[in-house]
Amino acid sequence: MIGAVVALVIAASWHIEASPVEFAEGLPRLWQLIEEVMVELTTVTDNMAYNAVWAMLETIQMAFIGTMVGYALALPMSLLASRNLASRWVYVPMRGLLAMARTLPSIMWALLFIIMVGPGPFAGILAITMYTLGFVAKLQYESIEAVDADPMDSASSIGLSRLQLIRFVVIPESASHLLGHLLYMFDYNVRQTSILGLVGAGGIGFYIITYTKYLQYGKAVFFMLVVLATVLVIDWISVKLRDRYVVKSQRGVAADMP
Repeated sequence: MIGAVVALVIAASWHIEASPVEFAEGLPRLWQLIEEVMVELTTVTDNMAYNAVWAMLETIQMAFIGTMVGYALALPMSLLASRNLASRWVYVPMRGLLAMARTLPSIMWALLFIIMVGPGPFAGILAITMYTLGFVAKLQYESIEAVDADPMDSASSIGLSRLQLIRFVVIPESASHLLGHLLYMFDYNVRQTSILGLVGAGGIGFYIITYTKYLQYGKAVFFMLVVLATVLVIDWISVKLRDRYVVKSQRGVAADMP
């Protein structure tokens, strides 16, 4: 199996003309670019740093709104797409709709919404919402389908309605996974929103593409470093939240509620 995979990688690389030799030949040019960027970073002004911080704040706000709205829409749709909660006539078309929502990447959704509502952060929010809806709903209905059947059968046997079953069994049993999906998606969307400015959907990506277009790579790299620092902080917060709520609940330990 390993030999077959290696052979396929080599064959595919040859077919698309991916040459390691060209990569090795390009390394000196990369080092030259790094030297130019380091020189340009010394020209960063206070005004540029101010713009970077506020653009990053706009990016975080876009990602937060899009993630929360998309997540709120995904939860009821994931319930309808779960085979253990809905009939075939309901979950099959619902899964088709969700597949359509996640077929296009967020940047393609951004292009579509820019045509509808014009360029700016609102188009970016709509794009993040649609992608979050399709992606998170799939994770959610897979988690819901993985819920142990014994508690569901026991609850159904005592006469609980479908809504009561969802409220008192399905949601509590899958809560740790649902929270984990939310944290992961927000983390992912901050990265995605950072590049939506490339197509005019607002955020810090607008500055990155503008400086890159005019070959001001040092300034573009400065804004990228702001994105990197923000992502690292969000990663750290996500780890703390997962340790406090997700990991504890998966180990059967009561989480400390604020």
